Amino acid sequence: MGLESANDKTPLLVVEEAQPAERLPIKRTGTVWTAVAHIVTGVIGSGVLSLAWSIAQLGWIAGPLAMVIFASITLISAFLLCNTYRSPDPEYGPNRNRSYLDTVDFHLGEKYARVCSLFVYLSLYGLGIAYNVTSAISMRAIQKSNCNHKEGHKAACEYGDTYYMLLFGVVQTVLSQIPNFHNIEWLSVVAAIMSFTYSFIGMGLAIALVVEDGYVKGSIGGITTTATSEVAKVWLVAQALGDIAFAYPYSVILIEIQDTLKSPPPETQTMKKASIISVVISTLFYLCCGSSGYAAFGDDTPGNLLTGFGKYGPYWLVDIANLCIVFHLVGAYQVYSQPLFANVENWFHAKYSSSEFVNRIYTLKLPLLPAFTVNLLRLCFRTAYVASTVIIALIFPYFNQVLGALGGMTFWPLTIYFPVEMYFKQENIQAWTTKWVVLRTFTVVGLMVALFSLAGSIEGLIIERLS
Repeated sequence: MGLESANDKTPLLVVEEAQPAERLPIKRTGTVWTAVAHIVTGVIGSGVLSLAWSIAQLGWIAGPLAMVIFASITLISAFLLCNTYRSPDPEYGPNRNRSYLDTVDFHLGEKYARVCSLFVYLSLYGLGIAYNVTSAISMRAIQKSNCNHKEGHKAACEYGDTYYMLLFGVVQTVLSQIPNFHNIEWLSVVAAIMSFTYSFIGMGLAIALVVEDGYVKGSIGGITTTATSEVAKVWLVAQALGDIAFAYPYSVILIEIQDTLKSPPPETQTMKKASIISVVISTLFYLCCGSSGYAAFGDDTPGNLLTGFGKYGPYWLVDIANLCIVFHLVGAYQVYSQPLFANVENWFHAKYSSSEFVNRIYTLKLPLLPAFTVNLLRLCFRTAYVASTVIIALIFPYFNQVLGALGGMTFWPLTIYFPVEMYFKQENIQAWTTKWVVLRTFTVVGLMVALFSLAGSIEGLIIERLS
């Protein structure tokens, strides 16, 4: 059934029945390098821009050390999660757990899966908000840089975020109609290239500024108490830890990325290799960008590194870097949103299997354009989702505080607690054995750090909102 054009009788609209995503045949073509592209797209995002500020709060020793510790935790978590992708089934053979929630449900049961889903959805949704805020800051920085170039560095050049957030939302509304995670490999590759580009530019500008000044700024203890009060210093340290935690957020999409990999070789082997490569690359970038930024600005390190070069670097190079950030975040938004879209829509497909609104697919062919599919549930839900992230970003447009709060809320449960619990169940680790004690201590310490960073970030959000 379909509509035809008057000239060539080519169908313009074809109506088909939708199938739940888990029933659709999926051709897995991913390799270690496509997995690296997905991970780097998800990891080297808006978080890298706050790391110079984080090192400024922690100092030359604690700052880099905190990055290495969080990177190690992320890699341990990745290894634990990789092993849970395929679950042995005596009747049907190895079963694929195609999402983080499927994995928790299989190993720990439905109750744990429900609790985990709250953190997973909070993480994915929160990243959408953070990326909206960050993209607006970068677009505003381009406008401010051009203004300073024309009017001089003493010109006010103050601009709002609303227009840019709305524009980012429109772009994401269109891209969100991409059916599923397997259709966005190209978007991840482009976004990963963008992340390398702006990281190199930011690092290069910072190093050039250090060379120009002739000395390295900063101190072992970070921002001095003469620049801020003792109590404020504690809260800023907490917020800095949350920002660093936010910079390593890919555990929540690891299983989805692993589900794109072809086999042989085994997906676990490929994913572990991709995780090592990605975390090493990301951490080196973090250390270089964060350290060079702190060395360049010292106690005046901005919350978003690239916003500090408006009056130093070539304005066109700063513009290119900020534009790369925007392109990167456009892709990263989809990398993190597609798993949430799939879970919600699969639930609707299962719950309302006879609903035309939920299950019918319209294939639309317009002149000079490739055919594309439209599903009314997908169109309405994803549009409303994108709109809601824009609205919350407009209410809380505070870069460092938003990143710190998200890191504090989601890093511990998704990167530490659930992977450890699944490892206990999978390997049948007995209580009070050496492994049990070590991992339990690891979990408790991680919880304390997460609560500390969350408290500092919430305090920062309140202060910013009231000011």
